Amino acid sequence: MAEKGTWLSLQPFLDDRPSAFPEGSPNRAKQLQMYRGTDSAYALAKKYRIRTAWGSDVLFDSAAAAGQGKQLAKMTRWFTPAEVLVMATSTNAELLAMSGLRNPWPGKLGVVEEGALADLILVSGNPVENLELVADPEQNFLVIMKDGRIYKNATR
Repeated sequence: MAEKGTWLSLQPFLDDRPSAFPEGSPNRAKQLQMYRGTDSAYALAKKYRIRTAWGSDVLFDSAAAAGQGKQLAKMTRWFTPAEVLVMATSTNAELLAMSGLRNPWPGKLGVVEEGALADLILVSGNPVENLELVADPEQNFLVIMKDGRIYKNATR
């Protein structure tokens, strides 16, 4: 079993999008090898109970950021929807809090309680049963609240 301080951050790289490399090329062969390694990495992380955070590199690409929910929903290949939601919320918050002075959000993260810094989303449906709901936020996110301000309210 992993020590308490052992963390791993992986991205769900899969062969589910068009490749920039031509079929049969050396770069495509390397890419396919890396994709196969994704399954192994998640299996080993679960086997050895490594604390796993969820991350992506979509922050600086608005087109990729729009598909962030789809990336998160892919995680059900290796985890239950509940495990994925915990990983993407409270576990990520715990990891961020460990960054000390580099943490841009001083305050309690990853919990819903008075005084904590929390962003909330009200989903139409139960993402614990069907994480695919997060893949279409325009349709399925009824309320989006960030920093205590409501940015979307489709319940009215």
